[in-house]
Amino acid sequence: MSVIESIHIAPSAKATLVAVSEAVAVAGEGLRGDRYAMGVGTFSNWPKDHELTLIEAEVIDRLASEHELRLAPGETRRNITTRGVRLNDLVGRSFHLGSEVICTGTRLCEPCAHLEVVTGRQGLCRLMIGRGGLRARILVGGVIRAGDGVALQ
Repeated sequence: MSVIESIHIAPSAKATLVAVSEAVAVAGEGLRGDRYAMGVGTFSNWPKDHELTLIEAEVIDRLASEHELRLAPGETRRNITTRGVRLNDLVGRSFHLGSEVICTGTRLCEPCAHLEVVTGRQGLCRLMIGRGGLRARILVGGVIRAGDGVALQ
């Protein structure tokens, strides 16, 4: 089963992401209270092709087992951590988060130097190439909760 394992938001660029049990996804904006929704995230305006980001819990698990690099889900700087879904396969496809929210994957969320600066983890970008997550637009808003399903539309 594909699920939302955790949800994280940050009130501003470079701020520590905070885990929340649920969030309101607003079409064309992002998760209420998050930097992308408020337009103050480091990548909020470049390019304007996403309102939220996702990462696979399995990637975080592999970084720990293969490289002894332990990251909490929020340290990845992604809003939603999923389990049981290959996010790379969702580029150009619509999918549900929970029962209300519909998103479309716009492009891979490749890691960049900003991630290493904010986390203080040198070499992290190299380890995450091709598995850094997904950028997505919110087409239909609603409430999403940790534990909700993730499914193709």
